[in-house]
Parts: sequence; structure tokens; C-alpha cells
Amino acid sequence: MTALSVSTSSAASLRADALVIGVAKGPKGLVVAAGAEAVVEAFEGKLAEVLTTLGATGAEGEAVKLPAPAGLKAPLVLAVGLGEAVDGPFGAEDLRRAAGVAARTLAGAKKVALALPTGSAEDVEAVALGALLGSYAFGAYKADVTKAPVAELVVLTDRKGSKDAKSAVERATAIGEEMNRARDLVNTAPNDLNPKSFAAIAQAAGKEHGLKVEVLDEKALAKGGFGGILGVGVGSTNPPRLVKVAYTHPKAKASLAFVGKGITYDSGGISLKPAGHNETMKCDMAGAAAVFAAVVAAKRLGLQVNVTAWLALAENMPSGSATRPGDVLRMYGGKTVEVLNTDAEGRLVLADAIVRAGEEKPDVIVDVATLTGAMVLALGNRTFGVMANDDALRTRLHETAGAVGEPSWPMPLPADLRKGMVESTVADLANMGERMGGGLVAGLFLQEFVAEGIDWAHIDIAGPAFHEAGPFGYTPKGGTASAVRTLVRFAEDTAAGK
Repeated sequence: MTALSVSTSSAASLRADALVIGVAKGPKGLVVAAGAEAVVEAFEGKLAEVLTTLGATGAEGEAVKLPAPAGLKAPLVLAVGLGEAVDGPFGAEDLRRAAGVAARTLAGAKKVALALPTGSAEDVEAVALGALLGSYAFGAYKADVTKAPVAELVVLTDRKGSKDAKSAVERATAIGEEMNRARDLVNTAPNDLNPKSFAAIAQAAGKEHGLKVEVLDEKALAKGGFGGILGVGVGSTNPPRLVKVAYTHPKAKASLAFVGKGITYDSGGISLKPAGHNETMKCDMAGAAAVFAAVVAAKRLGLQVNVTAWLALAENMPSGSATRPGDVLRMYGGKTVEVLNTDAEGRLVLADAIVRAGEEKPDVIVDVATLTGAMVLALGNRTFGVMANDDALRTRLHETAGAVGEPSWPMPLPADLRKGMVESTVADLANMGERMGGGLVAGLFLQEFVAEGIDWAHIDIAGPAFHEAGPFGYTPKGGTASAVRTLVRFAEDTAAGK
């Protein structure tokens, strides 16, 4: 595990394998960012000139190495691009991405010092979090990992005597480590991660961090009438689970429920996915991973708010016992659903969990799910959609996501799209409606299971949850831990009474 710390030592005096500085694109050429003054001095004022000769422009994602001159204890300097030069401080996301690029570029190093701009505690946190996320690597199944993650990251700052810098790094560590836990879960092969083993991981984390964990197995689910979760999981030899992970604070004045879709593998069931669409379906539990990580992070941060995660876990497989198109399920709470497509399974497990979460009367329910391909078509691979039964809540989540660097977009719940879903001739609802606007139809379906008087939001992370292209910034290939930061900040703001 990568160690993360903060230091007020000079960039020139700190011993490390590499020293990271920031550069930007100025109107007249390359600009060296604040924090690198000692490095500029060591290069006798010619650092920008040398970097320009080496092809550096300061563009975002750029990384240029050069040997360090006499006067620096580190043998290597890495200049990372921050993008366009700005008047005033760089944005937190610019710093996160630059630090992430640095950590990825320097994989294999034992100790890296980051002399990026850190004029505030927020800047310190951004650099620390970006570096920790950028250092992530998943090597559970590789016999030969040629480059291990950076062993130790040190964030340099001149905020001498300030406790807020240390607190910022501690906060970044808690959030970053839990995001990387979520990434590990998403990246784990489905033959190793199933509903039972996921539940065991939650139980172990609960024991480690002092969280209350309750697990309903297939017998308890049947006794309780959880027809949605059972209906999805009945075709698999790995039976489903509903896991409750609860964090409570004695001074809490509000309670939040985070509900996560946890399909540990999605074949589509009897409505089998076509060839080419199965290979990444281990990621269909990313919503459950996100809400789980967010609750553990809330505990580690000691937030004065009660937060409960509900992990709706099932494996969607075709077999002689699997739910068929045309079957009718009796959901938890009593509603009946005609299953027209077994590949629209996420909404079924979420519906049961949303009803159960509502019984505890939280102030807000937020569900997170890799729910629909339609959302990917609408928003692409890096932006998640936000829907809600309250416009203010939807706006708040959208703005929260933007504040922490997660692209999102507010989406509507058009009443006219509900018609096709409620026209089942044999049940209260069908699990499918109109094809066009399918992501919104899924949101409307979930809304049917929200108890009256409870504010609810739905976050569809189908696009950004699993990154199949090359890494960028602090985002690796594979699981990304999408929505974790949004949920944690939402919980922080709630604790602060916002």
C-alpha cells in the first residue's frame, strides 16, 4: 500500500527518487508553476528553457523527465502539465490529474516528492488524492508485476505550522484508500467475487472499522419476500445477498441511505447479452462497491451523520431455474413486476433494497448503479446521469459532483415515459417501457418503490464506472470508483447542515 505524507521541507533538500513539479501553457510559452522555486534556482533560472527544448508545452497529461542538477537531493525531476496558465490558483481537478499522471509515470519508484502548487489545504488534499489514486495498480492475477506502485508519496507545502495540511492529507488518504478498495472490487474476477464473498468482505471491513453489518442470505431473503433480488439470482449457483452496512454518529442530526446495484456478473440471464457485451460484466457491481466505500470513508472521517449502505448482490445467469421473460415477481413491499427482459435486472434488485431502506425513514435515499446502456449513449463514458424526485436534490448532487471533479448531468423523469411501464396486463409494473429514453424509464421504475415523503436520487454510472481505454490523469484502466467522492462530499455537506 502506498504511504502518503506531507512535509514542509524544501524541494531542494528532501531526499527522494524523483521530484515532481508543475508547468503550464502561458501566452508566451512554458510557465513553471508555484512550488518549484528551488528547482528553478537549481537550474540557474533556465528550467523553462530546458523543458521547452525537451518538447514540454505544459499541456494537461504531459510528463517530461530530466536529470536533476547539483543543488537538488533528488536525482530526477518530472515536469507534469497543468494545462492553461491561470491568474490565481489552479483548480483542484487540475492538481489531482497532474499528480495522478506523476504517480503513474513514476511507478516503481520508492519515494516521490510532489512540489506542485499547494497554496491552500484544499490544494494539498487535491495533490495528495490525485497522487494516491494515480499510484493505483491491480495485480492480483499477474505473476510478474514489472513496476510496483510508488511506495511513498510526500506532498511538499510551505504551510508551516498549519495543521490543516496534515488534516488534508489524512482526508485524502481515507477517501483514496476507499476508492482504491472499490476499484479492487470492480476489477476482481467474477469467479472470485460473488454475492457471498462480497458480503464476507463487507463483514471484514465492518469488523475492522467498527461498522454494523447485517447479511440476509437466500433463506432470509425468501422469508422476507425479497422477490426482486431472488428473481435475479435464482438462475445462479451463487445465491444472492442483501447486505446492510451501517455507520452511526452519536451527534448525527440526519440520516442517509446509499443503495448500490451489486450484480457480481451479468450475463443478461435468459435474455442473454450478445457476443462482445459480456467481457466486462464483472463491473456490474460498481454501484454496490461505491456505496460500500463511501460508508467506510464516512466512518474513517468521523462525519456527524448516519449513513447506511445497502448492497443488493446477485449473479444474473441463465439456467433451468432462471427467471424467464414473462414471469411475474412479487417484490419486497408487495408490488408485482412482469419481467419482459431479464437483462433489465439491476432495477429489480435495487427496487427491493430501496423499499427496505425506506423502512428506516432516512432523510435521503441515493441509489448508485451501472444501470443502463442508454445512459452511456446519452452522456458518454465519463459522465454519470443524476435523476431525483426533488429538483433541489438533483441540483445539489450535480453541483456536488462537479465540486469534487466527477462529471455529471441532471436528467429528467418525464411522466409520459411512465405509461409504457405501467401497462402490464398481468402485474402492477413491467420492468421495461419505451426503448427510447431507456435510462429515464429505469429511473421512473425505481421511483415507484420510493416511500412517500422521502427524497430520493438515482445516479447512473454505467459510463464512467469502468474505463476500457488507456489511463488518464488519476484514472486507471478498469474500475474507477465513480461516484464515491460525490457520495462522501454529499455526506459531509449533510453533516454540516447544508
